Amino acid sequence: MMKLSYDLHLHSCLSPCGDDDMTPGNIVNMAILKELDVIALTDHNSAKNCPAFMKLAKSMGIIAIPGMELCTMEEVHVVCLFETLEDVLNFDEYVYQNLIPFNNKESIFGKQQIYNENDEVIGNEPILLINATTISFDQVYDLVHDYNGIMIPAHIDKNSNSLLSNLGFVPPDSKFTCAELKDLKNLSNLKETNPYFNKCNIISNSDAHYLEHINEPIHFLYTETKEIKDILRALETISLNQLS
Repeated sequence: MMKLSYDLHLHSCLSPCGDDDMTPGNIVNMAILKELDVIALTDHNSAKNCPAFMKLAKSMGIIAIPGMELCTMEEVHVVCLFETLEDVLNFDEYVYQNLIPFNNKESIFGKQQIYNENDEVIGNEPILLINATTISFDQVYDLVHDYNGIMIPAHIDKNSNSLLSNLGFVPPDSKFTCAELKDLKNLSNLKETNPYFNKCNIISNSDAHYLEHINEPIHFLYTETKEIKDILRALETISLNQLS
């Protein structure tokens, strides 16, 4: 078994709430400085900075997972992680078609910058990415699996844009087996009040929008290999005592 430090919820400057310094290159280099083993880029409703992120990470020798933070029609945030860049870009196309078409106003919401592997701006996304999509929470598990990905309800202990804050309960037909807490100190209470999570792997990520907020190597997962498919499988299937 390999022990890998992780931070699987990071926003680049493509997310309008992401700091301008959160370029793909800066994210990768900060993660290396912090000695993380595996990181994921999860911008709001978009994966358009994943190509640059993946190329830069590969050149620097750090494991990078392509992803997205999907906002459902109920405004529940879900971290979606994928096996390949092709998978996430295909998912990106589907999500974009289901994103409410409201133009971004940079003066209010912030820039939505797209970068290349040289960490240069090559475009701006005109549609506001922090809007809800027309995709319901109940659709997400099967939809993401169709694109060879996994779903992880995001920051479920937060009082906004989370499964428990927005829906107030876990839908009875839910299939997800991994969920994210912002603060692991809330884990005991979560399991007491929501028995569903007793059968889930619980992870904790930074949800960083600024470079300095990227996690130190304080959380770990265990996998058979460093292949992304094995990391995703571990997140969905390994026992709770193999996550920390």
